[in-house]
Amino acid sequence: MSAARRRKGARIERELVERHRALGVHAERVPLSGAARYQGNGADIDVHAFPDEAPLACEVKARRGGASFVTLEKWLGENDALFLRRNNAEPMVVLPWRTWAACIQKFSQENAAAIPADAKPPAARG
Repeated sequence: MSAARRRKGARIERELVERHRALGVHAERVPLSGAARYQGNGADIDVHAFPDEAPLACEVKARRGGASFVTLEKWLGENDALFLRRNNAEPMVVLPWRTWAACIQKFSQENAAAIPADAKPPAARG
């Protein structure tokens, strides 16, 4: 992978971590974008959405023209979610940021009071 592609990937990952932090949700980049399988995790970012549970391991994909995303965007339209299911496979869900942000922020705010301050994840580096 070229240095420019690595920089772009890291930049997008940092952006998504910051978007979560702006919602009050702890998120952090996984070292080396998961290539080192840090703590057994091969994802790009961890989102600590659920108290007392393992973080959501999230993969990040970004494309310049987004040609591979156009069909998904067309199918999603102005809807809140897109469910995809291949025969004999588990369904997948595609959410626009607005839907994800509303869900995760509401959950985070409702549960923040229930988490003791010393049990909250530390500020992320990254």
